[in-house]
Amino acid sequence: MTRSLRACLLACALTWPAVVAAGELPPNELGRVMILEYHKIDQPEERWTRTPDNFRRDLERLWERGYRLVALNAFLDRKIALPRGTTPVILTFDDSSPGQFKLIEKNGEWIVDPDCAVGILEAFERRHPEFGHAATFFVLPGADPPNRLFNQKELATRKLQYLASRGYEIGNHTLWHANLAKYPERVVRQQIATAQEWIQRHVPSYRIRTLALPMGSYPTDLRWTIEGADGQNSYRHDAILMVAGGAAPSPFARTFDPYHLPRIQAVESELARWLSYFDRNPQERYVSDGNPALITVPKGSGDKVRRSDAVKVAERP
Repeated sequence: MTRSLRACLLACALTWPAVVAAGELPPNELGRVMILEYHKIDQPEERWTRTPDNFRRDLERLWERGYRLVALNAFLDRKIALPRGTTPVILTFDDSSPGQFKLIEKNGEWIVDPDCAVGILEAFERRHPEFGHAATFFVLPGADPPNRLFNQKELATRKLQYLASRGYEIGNHTLWHANLAKYPERVVRQQIATAQEWIQRHVPSYRIRTLALPMGSYPTDLRWTIEGADGQNSYRHDAILMVAGGAAPSPFARTFDPYHLPRIQAVESELARWLSYFDRNPQERYVSDGNPALITVPKGSGDKVRRSDAVKVAERP
């Protein structure tokens, strides 16, 4: 490697966020996408807990590197409408713990706690409107406190309706965080269908499209999680999310499997590792071409696209 090339690479590394923000990455809509998995937003920082300040810092790091929030369902529907040169990132929150969504009373009105995840997301969006505020909350309607629907029983309806009306998504996480690998078909279906029924008591007719597996444990038969019924309650999921596995394939890729959708646990070590990985390997990350009607991929990789009548593919040099 020549001295001039080494200097160029070093300069690029040092100015990476600025390069990304300027939209200079070439489009690659076969690249991988981070689906981040948060649990508690609280004090102190622990294995399954992210502090409010660290969550704010996570959002800042994503913004600076050209990531933009995309709803999980939009990702599944392959409707990723982002500016050219930016990269989708998906936020998920498991277990409906209090720090994810808390309402506090101020001057006789209920307002969103600025230190809960929803409050932090919405404050960040006010500063950076282009970042968005999409997130999916995998809730536990039948868990013991403090994980039963964010631990404000009298405000559960208000909260779930707020999430649905604001464009957040509500996902199934079973009734009380059951390890589905341990149970027969009847119990698996009961856990899923009853959780959905309890959620729909608060948001009638809401379509729950995704299931996050507690502890990442699949039941004996995958089909039990995809669709079924328990009594009068039926369900149908478009995606099953795992508890780990790394960055997800592009939804346009032939390798995309919505029923084994990997996630990245949003703890410092994992998040830093994956941000660094995509900093060093920008060709691996999904980069939008800015045109939702066209799928732009590197030259020679058109055969890796999962085709449909609605997809038009262009190979770039």
